[in-house]
Amino acid sequence: MIVLGVESSCDETGLALYDTERGLLSHALHSQVAMHEEYGGVVPELASRDHIRRALPLLEQVLAKADLPMERIDAIAYTQGPGLAGALLVGSSVACSLALALDKPVLGVHHLEGHLLSPLLATERPEFPFVALLVSGGHTQLMRVDGVGRYTLLGETLDDAAGEAFDKSAKLLGLGYPGGPAISRLAEFGDPEAYKLPRPMLHSKDFNFSFSGLKTAVLTVVKNSATDIANVCEQDKANIARGFVDAIVDVLTAKCVLALKHTGLKRLVIAGGVGANRQLRASLNEAAAKKRFKVYYPELEFCTDNGAMIAFAGAMRLERNPDAAQRDYAFNVRPRWPLDEIEPA
Repeated sequence: MIVLGVESSCDETGLALYDTERGLLSHALHSQVAMHEEYGGVVPELASRDHIRRALPLLEQVLAKADLPMERIDAIAYTQGPGLAGALLVGSSVACSLALALDKPVLGVHHLEGHLLSPLLATERPEFPFVALLVSGGHTQLMRVDGVGRYTLLGETLDDAAGEAFDKSAKLLGLGYPGGPAISRLAEFGDPEAYKLPRPMLHSKDFNFSFSGLKTAVLTVVKNSATDIANVCEQDKANIARGFVDAIVDVLTAKCVLALKHTGLKRLVIAGGVGANRQLRASLNEAAAKKRFKVYYPELEFCTDNGAMIAFAGAMRLERNPDAAQRDYAFNVRPRWPLDEIEPA
């Protein structure tokens, strides 16, 4: 079965073809980072308009890469939510219109389920069950994953997501957008002893997170260093960045270890854009060696939003339940869609 995946929940347009027998056939992605950079964040209307421009050329690209005629597609999966309403509507309208034209079934996929299952696209894929840390610009959650559609929330952020804290703290340091990669690169040149920032909820004995206070701590340090960020020397910026990254990585690592101990599982899966962070990966790998558990990561190209994870998640659901897809093309989107509300596979 060949499934076309369409992703358009935020600022990346992604399309991919996944074959349940041969694996990932092709994928293509367009990032809007350059367009949103001058605004310091995603502008929803601009994002939606750009998805319109990119979707069909990307479709032609993935079909050409796979050397596959459009008629060979068996089903179409698209991101139904959560995400930006306008952006989701573009992807869903493209998917449902194409499915109608081809007389193929269509399936709405939960964006976070795509991320949770993306490490299964790697060569070394984890077996169920496992603990998953979903960490991105919009979400920070720890879950127990027992199978496709079988997710138990262990804990989540009570305010800012980890990726959001990265971006906001980077902005406080005068770094560009997106801030996460920029602050992580700068932190590599910082002194780990210069600033010891708080580790929010590190000893809370639960699996929840809180990162807004850490962002405030960065603001306080910056103000104490100079009246204006432009007057803070580059080395001091690097030291602040190092203090911030070390704090957030320490909390994420500690909560993962605690969740594994609580569940008794020995497999940890990292998903979402922050999963590409080198400092986080190094910390988790070190903890895994000490505590004797295994960490699985998506390929770097699949850490951010992409069509491959949507095609794969759709294919996994259709393999388990062929009736999950439908030929009712009156599409709808769910900008707010808690993961615990999705149907079991």
